[in-house]
Amino acid sequence: QVQLQESGGGSVQSGGSLKLSCAASGYISSTYWMGWFRQAPGKEREGVATVSADGTITHYADSVKGRFTISRDNAKNTLSLTSLQMNSLKPEDTAMYYCAASFRRIEGTDPSRFDYWGQGTQVTVSS
Repeated sequence: QVQLQESGGGSVQSGGSLKLSCAASGYISSTYWMGWFRQAPGKEREGVATVSADGTITHYADSVKGRFTISRDNAKNTLSLTSLQMNSLKPEDTAMYYCAASFRRIEGTDPSRFDYWGQGTQVTVSS
């Protein structure tokens, strides 16, 4: 059973930065795509960024392009699978952020294409 755990959330002021990380417990194939998603209160879950197994292909939501960077952590000495560097944060970025894994080839940031999910980490950006 694959379990994902996010970390790195918190509260920052507008314009600040945060870095989220996602680690796995249990076996997860290195061929999985990974992604970051978010859900604000009263809104549907939306895709933020996705990254291929080898880290060479990425997709971003238009709302975060140029501000967020997703990376793949494939080093053998780390449990981290993926990170999301978030810069120039805005109040509208406030949400619960989730990481997820998919055994499918991913085009875009559609949450429905992902199979395993973490519990989420809260990001709050104040103006």
